[in-house]
Amino acid sequence: MTVPLTLLGLLEREPSHGYDLKRDYDTLFGRGKPLPFGQVYSTLARLARDGKVTAAETEPGAGPDRKRYVITEQGVTEVAAWLAEPVAPEPHLQTVLFAKVVLALMSGRSAEHYLDLQRAAHLQRMRELTELKRHGNTIDALLADHGLFHLEADLRWIELTGARLDALAGEVRW
Repeated sequence: MTVPLTLLGLLEREPSHGYDLKRDYDTLFGRGKPLPFGQVYSTLARLARDGKVTAAETEPGAGPDRKRYVITEQGVTEVAAWLAEPVAPEPHLQTVLFAKVVLALMSGRSAEHYLDLQRAAHLQRMRELTELKRHGNTIDALLADHGLFHLEADLRWIELTGARLDALAGEVRW
């Protein structure tokens, strides 16, 4: 997730205070990993420095004065270009899962044991996501589906790799 572009996208909808941007980001995109306030304000400062947002007049509030941020034309152009660009398909060919299997085999450790542990971890995460999907809203369900589909693909890979461990071991042991 690219925080600067996401914040710009939220600002394109309407001018906002940093607190409101954090709340909206966390609600829509920060599931399990909320955005720290310091990151919001440092990102807004960089966006302002780069001419992508401006800080409107400060407004008094119950606490410190608050700045309302407004996206500039340059910021709108950047968001439009980002939204029009497809995300690079994942996963990459070199993954941590693959590296651990190969290194286990190379060192004489049990890659099968590692795959069993990884399978159990994936299944546990799938149960968690299924529960979220069952009890959450549409956003939760869509995010859970995305995660579940990736985990299913990983599980298929784990099974296939387990079936090919002997052949792989022959290729990676020096």
